[in-house]
Amino acid sequence: MGGVPRFWRSIDNRYRLVGTRCRNCGEVFFPPRVVCPNCRSDGEMEEVQLSGRGEVYTYSVVRVPPEGFEDKAPYVVAIVKLEEGPLVTAMIVDCEPGEIDVGTPVEAVFRRISEDGEDGVIYYSLEFRPVREE
Repeated sequence: MGGVPRFWRSIDNRYRLVGTRCRNCGEVFFPPRVVCPNCRSDGEMEEVQLSGRGEVYTYSVVRVPPEGFEDKAPYVVAIVKLEEGPLVTAMIVDCEPGEIDVGTPVEAVFRRISEDGEDGVIYYSLEFRPVREE
């Protein structure tokens, strides 16, 4: 017997950073689009696996968080420009707010954020973390 969590885990797009590319103009989009908003081509979109790498385009430090995020404050919310071009809004994790600046290289991570009961659906979040020099 599969159950709901197993069903959701089997959906590739939930655990991969998948966008679309327009075959007509070459523009890449995330989240995926059916019609290209750039050249208005319909039926010319192809699925593309995004690298998950990019850099901080702009950011803000949240010091007074909304309900449910109190334990995370202060935290950084950024617009990340992916290598392929799309801009993605996400939380920056695994660092202190002072470590982030415009241009900081980052990589995508999927993090478990909550679950509906013991046998319920598990919810994940797309977040980014700074790329550490080895």
